[in-house]
Amino acid sequence: MIKKRVSILIIIASISLLYVAPAMAAINTIQQGNVIFIGEQGLDISAAMGPDTKIGWWASAADIATTSPTQSIDLTGRITDFMVNPSEFEGYTGNWYRLNSAGKADGVAFLVADPQLAVTYDDTTVDVNPELHWIPSGDDIRFKIDTNMAQIASQRSTPAPITIKVQSPDGAVYSSLRNAGGMPTSIVDIPVTTVPFYTGSIWNMGDPAVYPAGTYTIWAESNINHMKDNYEVIGKTVSKPVSLLNQGDNPLITKATTIPTPATSIPTQITTQETSRLPTQTLQSTTVPTPTPTEIPITTATQVPSPSLTKAPGFAAAMALSAILFGAVAFLKKE
Repeated sequence: MIKKRVSILIIIASISLLYVAPAMAAINTIQQGNVIFIGEQGLDISAAMGPDTKIGWWASAADIATTSPTQSIDLTGRITDFMVNPSEFEGYTGNWYRLNSAGKADGVAFLVADPQLAVTYDDTTVDVNPELHWIPSGDDIRFKIDTNMAQIASQRSTPAPITIKVQSPDGAVYSSLRNAGGMPTSIVDIPVTTVPFYTGSIWNMGDPAVYPAGTYTIWAESNINHMKDNYEVIGKTVSKPVSLLNQGDNPLITKATTIPTPATSIPTQITTQETSRLPTQTLQSTTVPTPTPTEIPITTATQVPSPSLTKAPGFAAAMALSAILFGAVAFLKKE
């Protein structure tokens, strides 16, 4: 009974391999006219080359029919294990043509492209601007992958595997992320099939025991056919890192600058201003001196005579003479 079960499992595994193996092989099997990327290695380009063993590249606006190629490469011995070497193809992207024995173009072999890769995120719970690099703790997060390698899915019958890296504040790098329900989702070799590509809401930082507060660093990598190993360039096989702050409060709101001045300081300021505007009595007596007698002279009776108290000069003698005359006249009349 045990042997029978083992046999059944072996048969199932064998059938699975029959379906998986062609898909795995397809990502490095290149058909005529397919796009290949700088840094890829181990490519089988025999279907793209046909009977030819050389390829050529012409500069823009060159007449392919009447001129020799600007660059040419002999691929003898490399057709089933071909590497898009940066030293040979960097700066020479676009169509590469098969060359016949006469050195003439014999149709397009493949297109060489510089890989491009970028990753961002957004909040699917509320509309938060991702340029703030902050999402409230507990909100659902999805990732957006932009890459020209997505065309591999349609040309090689298998999606382009892209890995997202998420580094925690303490330096740990996650291989999977949990959503609000605690369900983990792998972020390794995500099958990218469209431009742009969205992962769905796969991350929620609401559990501080799993995702502590702080700044997380996020980037993406592509190592399709060892391209990152051979051509590790930011923006090409490794995306530019972006940061994400995990905290409850909006970092743009700074509490220290919004606290008003305590009310007790306001009367103090008013008192000081009123004191400076309204001088005290002491300040008035000291700033306006009292005049001394020498500054304001006092007028005496001789300077300003009073009609009721002051007599005219000679008036007393006249009165005495009048009295004598009056007495004499009275005496004569009596006699």
